[in-house]
Amino acid sequence: MSAGQALMELRDRRLYRSTHRTFEEYCRDRFNYSRDAAYLKISATVVYENLQKFLPTIGRQIPMPTNERQLRFLAKAELEPAVQADVWQQAVEQAGNKIPSGRIVKDVVDRIRERTKVPNPYHVGEICVLLPKDNPDLRGKAGYWGVVSHVGEYSCTLQIWDGDYTVKIEHLKSLELLDEDCRFMQQLCVRLRQLHQVTNRDSSVDWLLQGLGKQAKPYLSSLQAKLLAAVEREYKIEWRQQK
Repeated sequence: MSAGQALMELRDRRLYRSTHRTFEEYCRDRFNYSRDAAYLKISATVVYENLQKFLPTIGRQIPMPTNERQLRFLAKAELEPAVQADVWQQAVEQAGNKIPSGRIVKDVVDRIRERTKVPNPYHVGEICVLLPKDNPDLRGKAGYWGVVSHVGEYSCTLQIWDGDYTVKIEHLKSLELLDEDCRFMQQLCVRLRQLHQVTNRDSSVDWLLQGLGKQAKPYLSSLQAKLLAAVEREYKIEWRQQK
């Protein structure tokens, strides 16, 4: 787990900045780790620390993980710390009170997720904002709003001004808008995505897109509406309000 601990310190203290622009670039050049591999090692370290805190220590000694592979599925499951400890304890028992393999841990995780399965509360067309939490793929997207375009068992696909993001339901928060307000924001999303598709656009357009892409409200001010319309005219984008 030492690798994950070192990576976490590098990221949190931003020690990579002396040689690289981003943490991801540093990991790739220095260790030949992909972004996912680096963050998985960090997540496994966090799980290990949770196990140290939440595993029962009275009565018997529960063996601890010895490598990241044993915690891979537990890290990906994003369970509460106390539940992570319960999973590991069950996996140890299933392995005959020895350190379990990653496969055994995955089997226990799958059983618990199925037992605690919560129906997906979202629906297509709903307006939601992103909650990045510890998801590295959503870094910099905090507060971005979008339109739910697909609803899966544990995830949704959200259409945002700069692309589509498939995320777990715990990374979404509904704005709980009325149908009329949802239609306004659905149409606004289409307009912003059309502008984003314009090649060689002026950098000021991106400022406008980012601003409106974080304004999770079902209306535009008079000036915002004029600015958006002016930019659309500049790039010859025709927009007719849908009913």
